[in-house]
Amino acid sequence: MSRHDDHQRGSGLARPGKVKEVTSLTNPIVKDLRALAMKKFRDQQGVFIAEGLKLVIDALDLGWIIKTLVYSKAGKGNALVEQVAARTIAKGGDVLEVSEKVIAAITRRDNPQMVVGVFEQKTQSLSAIKPHGSEVYIALDRVRDPGNLGTIIRTADAVGAKGIILIGDTTDPFSLETVRATMGSVFAVPLARASETEFLSWRKGFSGLVVGTHLKGAVDYRTIPYANKPVILMMGNEQQGLPDQLASACDRLARIPQQGRADSLNLAIATGVMLFEIRRDALKLNGRT
Repeated sequence: MSRHDDHQRGSGLARPGKVKEVTSLTNPIVKDLRALAMKKFRDQQGVFIAEGLKLVIDALDLGWIIKTLVYSKAGKGNALVEQVAARTIAKGGDVLEVSEKVIAAITRRDNPQMVVGVFEQKTQSLSAIKPHGSEVYIALDRVRDPGNLGTIIRTADAVGAKGIILIGDTTDPFSLETVRATMGSVFAVPLARASETEFLSWRKGFSGLVVGTHLKGAVDYRTIPYANKPVILMMGNEQQGLPDQLASACDRLARIPQQGRADSLNLAIATGVMLFEIRRDALKLNGRT
């Protein structure tokens, strides 16, 4: 029996193929779902919560494994909700119909979404990342703010970056706050984790361009030739920037020119500025205005 099976039986979850109605905040299932707000329990179960019907549909379309679908009574009779429920059951997941107070407790929101999905966490190994062509990856050193990480994941998706490498002790990409900030892009952008030592070892086998932003960087980020080669954009911690070892692993160190009194940019904004410059030649409006 798997760990998930043990957990299902212990918490009284319905067998796959049935919809279970839950209205009490003291129900063991609800307690288990509320506990997923804490990293310890997310990691124990290997799952995370995503809010919103569109996000759940997108995740299913992209092949993510759904463990539990939760929808409020207001969603009953909604054709799309019922379709998602049927897809969840077909994939062996559980479906829970709950009161609004229950879904508010699970999401820790006063005005919760009508639908919540519990999905299996998924990351790729660093060794599986073999950038080629003009592919772009982002390496983030110890990013601490979930809003920053979520916004960077969303921006990476928007520019067509191929993935993000999380170096060292980063904030959890599967926290409620991070997943919300990604606006669904957490399902579209592959994530890998690595220690600084593991990343530096992997970097030795990478023959493309590694660019880091650094206060000591003497090069205007707009003058670096990014095209026609794979690029790793390396961004440092919010407070400390890139440590010396990671900065030394960069082929080029770049700065973003600024005016005014602000002495630095927010990490997510700086990453976005860099990504759109790196991907300048690849991004087209395709006739849209």
